[in-house]
Amino acid sequence: MEIPGYGKLEFGAVLFDLNGTLGVEGKVPEDVKELLAKLADRYTVVVLSADTFGTLEEEFRGLPVRIERVSSGAEKAEIAEGYAPYVAVGNGNNDVAMLEKAELAFCVIGREGGSVDALLASDVVVTDVRDVIEMLLNEKKLIATLRR
Repeated sequence: MEIPGYGKLEFGAVLFDLNGTLGVEGKVPEDVKELLAKLADRYTVVVLSADTFGTLEEEFRGLPVRIERVSSGAEKAEIAEGYAPYVAVGNGNNDVAMLEKAELAFCVIGREGGSVDALLASDVVVTDVRDVIEMLLNEKKLIATLRR
């Protein structure tokens, strides 16, 4: 995708954090799951999580989504490198290294908040993960945000 004044973005995977990003307290809304399935028609979709609430497998069962259990932000970033170039979506301190190395990084400041470091490591900031997915499904929305 070519963004005027910003440059060309090339990626094959979209990596998401779970808690505070895709869902609240480990639960992902059904409409977000539907959007993830649509996104998976275009890109490899990966959820990286420490699984604080023990819902990782249950929440994504039957979806065309890869799940990766991680224990730290460093491990999350290491796994993310295997999907490069990628888009990263997160909200917390343990997402910062993944966000910094991404081709494009989104910070979601939702009901569970977002860390200042995650915000500063991101290219785009939103208040709902649905906006991220819709921007990736409709490039014109992303171009409108990033063009210079």
